[in-house]
Amino acid sequence: MNESWSALAAARQARTPRVPFFVRGIAVGAVATADLPALGAFADAVRIDERGVHTLADDPSEALAPVNRALHEAGLVRAWRNELFALPHPGTLETLARIERAAARFWGTLTLGAHATGFVRGADGRPSHLWIAQRAFDKATDPGKFDNLIGGGVGLGQTPRDTLVREAFEEAGLAPAEVAKAAPGHVIALARDIAEGYQQEWLYGFDIELPHGRAPVNQDGEVAGFQLLTVEEAAALAAGDTMTVDAALVTLDFLLRHALLPADDDATHRLAAAMAALRVHMGSAA
Repeated sequence: MNESWSALAAARQARTPRVPFFVRGIAVGAVATADLPALGAFADAVRIDERGVHTLADDPSEALAPVNRALHEAGLVRAWRNELFALPHPGTLETLARIERAAARFWGTLTLGAHATGFVRGADGRPSHLWIAQRAFDKATDPGKFDNLIGGGVGLGQTPRDTLVREAFEEAGLAPAEVAKAAPGHVIALARDIAEGYQQEWLYGFDIELPHGRAPVNQDGEVAGFQLLTVEEAAALAAGDTMTVDAALVTLDFLLRHALLPADDDATHRLAAAMAALRVHMGSAA
């Protein structure tokens, strides 16, 4: 078994110098120091001092909207989505403002994601195969990489389970009834530098059992295809670097929770300890 799991190293890989970003006086993100000069043009919306960057307006949502658009035009906010995400309090998840999804990476604010491992049971009743998706080659992020059966960002006003139901149909052609019994796993926290900025994200993991013969079918063009891999094949794939970091971590968490890795192996114990350190201890996925 590959015990290195590159995704574990990437989950908390943050080397870019940053300063805190404050909304309503609460530290909610982290802005790269290299981007601070660009923010000097928006003195009516943000203030920069020795503590970090602060929003000034009573309504941060309205104040940040034109700033984010200008940052996008300057190339500092990439892959514009035209989709609003909540900007949450990192401790309580209370929504403090609304923010363009792509801009969340520039400001380093917390986002939520919902992922599901799709599995098939073997004759012994244990998971024997996993459905693995391959992202479309024209995706804005991680084109062509392997992924979980379902994965998506939690939009404004949604819960992780709401997102799961939506993405289940769009990405895999699954009806709400097919995901109604999705079992919650753990919540995994990432804090890492990526090409778009800083990914501070909580991944809510779920398990979806599919019966033999039920193959997922993509509906929105964002998945190039699916393959049904044995647990061993899926584990080997997730341990490398051809699967997204998010999906690899959710896959590893699934394998550990279902005791699908050698129980008496020192490598398994090290992987379990590393995953435990990434978990959010605010309850399981919901």
